[in-house]
Amino acid sequence: MSLSANSTKTLVLKLLAGALLMFGFAVFVMPPIYDLFCEITGLNGKTGERYQALPAAIDTSRQIKVQFIATNNETMPWVFKPSQQQIYVHPGEEVEVRYFAHNPTGRDMVAQAIPSVVPFKAAEYFHKTECFCFNSQALKAGQSADMALRFIVDPDVAKTVNTITLSYTLFDITAVTEG
Repeated sequence: MSLSANSTKTLVLKLLAGALLMFGFAVFVMPPIYDLFCEITGLNGKTGERYQALPAAIDTSRQIKVQFIATNNETMPWVFKPSQQQIYVHPGEEVEVRYFAHNPTGRDMVAQAIPSVVPFKAAEYFHKTECFCFNSQALKAGQSADMALRFIVDPDVAKTVNTITLSYTLFDITAVTEG
């Protein structure tokens, strides 16, 4: 059974329109829905923007282990790592740690770090007061930088949370910033 040229053209146009609609849905509709879903459910471990620290009582009766992980997106050639793998903090205590970044390439590059917190239920209690992830990071060829992260684990975090893991993935956004 063969299709006429007219029906083949109509089928191709319908398939192309369907593909464009799916692309538009995935790019423009899904991200806001996903963000809303994460906000409502607290899933995905997204951390908020800069937190304004208010004087709060430090809960010295308990400690929470905070682990730090740094990974690069597959296209990012930088060396990127935390200065410490883990620390113990008292809820309510403001703490500073550092991450190291080195651009070993022969070209200037710009990076952006995207954070995630696990367990997901702890994300809303992990407050960053200062973070290199708030801005893109530009490093010239061969340049290195120590980047600060200041945070507070909210005293209201569930008593069952004993360990929080903060993970950053570093992305190369050089092409985006040049355009």
